[in-house]
Amino acid sequence: MNKISNFGYKQVTPKEKTKLVQKVFSNVANKYDLMNDIMSFGAHRFWKKIFIDIVNPRKNDKIIDVGSGSGDLVIEIHKKQFKGEIDIVDLNKEMLSQGKKRIKNKNINFHLQNAENLSFADNIFDKYLISFCLRNITNIDKSLEEAFRVIKPGGQYYCLEFSKPKSIFISNIYSYYKSNLIPFFGKIFSNNQKAYSYLNESIDMFPNQNNLKKRMEKAGFQSVNFIDLFDGIVSIHTGYKL
Repeated sequence: MNKISNFGYKQVTPKEKTKLVQKVFSNVANKYDLMNDIMSFGAHRFWKKIFIDIVNPRKNDKIIDVGSGSGDLVIEIHKKQFKGEIDIVDLNKEMLSQGKKRIKNKNINFHLQNAENLSFADNIFDKYLISFCLRNITNIDKSLEEAFRVIKPGGQYYCLEFSKPKSIFISNIYSYYKSNLIPFFGKIFSNNQKAYSYLNESIDMFPNQNNLKKRMEKAGFQSVNFIDLFDGIVSIHTGYKL
């Protein structure tokens, strides 16, 4: 395992990164949904709707939602009259608590776990979902290996994450917005500028679309593809375990 990890632009040990990321989310948990709406001007809801349309949950699917946060994906899934079982996983107690407040369903199970070391058996999930969480995981490759392990043969991995815009014009505007306005919004609306400075930095340090595709393939996934939204500001990666 690498001895150095990136917490935004800062280099720290893997153990330190995990603690620092969890501190960020503990501090913003009660304003998490509000800040998502403010920072994306509500676009995150549109992205998640498209994401779940692509996931296309089927009646008897067994789904794992990793880094579920306040449970937006699960709520979107249930709009489709989904009757299957969903396991919600998050490493942060405060974020998991937010999800429990919003989601009341007998087919939902909540787990306080690390995506790098899941307690589930091999080959049990039809679909593995992760949304705006992968960049916060200390060891991305380990989480991909764990995802591959718990997915059934024939099952699929789905990732929605910030990525890299394709056009220079959009990239420049987006870069200015991320580095200046997002921390400003964090200061004004949640009194936590540092947490939202980390958000900007974590996006900058995350692998681009093709790099993530290669890492998914290295973990064992096949037929890996990605779909860019908003010129690549966000991207949806999919891959099969065959």
